[in-house]
Amino acid sequence: MSGPSSSGFDTRAIHAGQDPNPATGDVVVPLHLATTFKQDGVGGLRDGYEYARSGNPTRTALQDLLASLEEGVAGLAFASGLAAEDTLLRTVCEPGSHVVLGGDAYGGTFRLISRVASRWGVEHTPADLNDADALRAAIRPETRVVWCETPTNPLLNIADIARTAEIAHDAGALLVVDNTFASPYLQRPLTLGADVVVHSTTKYLGGHSDVVGGALVVGDGDLAEQLAYHQNAMGAVSGPLSDWLVVRGIKTLGVRMDRHQANAARIAEYLLASPAVSRVLYPGLPEHPGHEIAMKQMSGFGGMLSFRLADGEEAALRACERFGLFTLAESLGGVESLVEHPHRMTHASAAGSPLEVPADLVRLSVGIEDVDDLLADLEQALG
Repeated sequence: MSGPSSSGFDTRAIHAGQDPNPATGDVVVPLHLATTFKQDGVGGLRDGYEYARSGNPTRTALQDLLASLEEGVAGLAFASGLAAEDTLLRTVCEPGSHVVLGGDAYGGTFRLISRVASRWGVEHTPADLNDADALRAAIRPETRVVWCETPTNPLLNIADIARTAEIAHDAGALLVVDNTFASPYLQRPLTLGADVVVHSTTKYLGGHSDVVGGALVVGDGDLAEQLAYHQNAMGAVSGPLSDWLVVRGIKTLGVRMDRHQANAARIAEYLLASPAVSRVLYPGLPEHPGHEIAMKQMSGFGGMLSFRLADGEEAALRACERFGLFTLAESLGGVESLVEHPHRMTHASAAGSPLEVPADLVRLSVGIEDVDDLLADLEQALG
């Protein structure tokens, strides 16, 4: 059962790309650790496998699964989310190319584009993707990519994917959407006009804070071939154990996301009433400026939220250090709840740039623990 089908999301999460082994009947994708594969005569490859960088059966299962969940034609798995992004940029850009970067982007993406790709002649312009005129003004004849996160990290802004795709395509550019925060359970950008979806599979897809990986899913076969060539030529591929762990994690993605976002909604309401908090950033709140767009293009609002402390940066730092059940740590999307200070942690590389985040901001990755325990931890940390 490979690729998009009429089956429901949770059914595909458990079965797509994972047909039982015809020889042994395995109901779980095997972990293939081989680095090379026996050939039946020179060039006689079995199912196309020759060397594990070029292809591995466990990776194939993950890639087919990702393509099915995102409703694309092909998925490609990488050693990390940034490895996926780097491969994409070097496939579709060249010296002199230009990227429009959403004005609220993950710090690692900003670092890759502004400090690594820029050394090879790729320029970038930050733009507010919620402002259609500002986006059009940022696009140049050399623009190859409009890079979008929605919801964004860490300010939880929402971009209209369909409108952004139309503007990008009118200019001859690709729309790339980082779908890590939402996951394909809540949002499928390719169906809304995006050309490429990016994931850090480390996060919700893996879901258990025990694997690092990344992925691209595309809706065009020619682009898929180009990316597959560079995936092999550049070599930042995922390992089979990582692939196996992500496949296993995806099986419970739907039920985990239901709990993540139910807990996050309760916490957002609690924070709204806290005198210590000046603003709550969660797209599930009706007062969120992107709420209506999120309602249109998402089936839920996710498990990520941020809030700002009324007493400023020092209060934010104190709160981060007082949490107990929420673990002070980077990353997100695991079953355990995490708290971090983006200005000094995940987004430190954006300091002094147009993408700098407020110093009084705290970001929560809300886990699947009992929500009353999480609320008690919030109360003591903010009290």
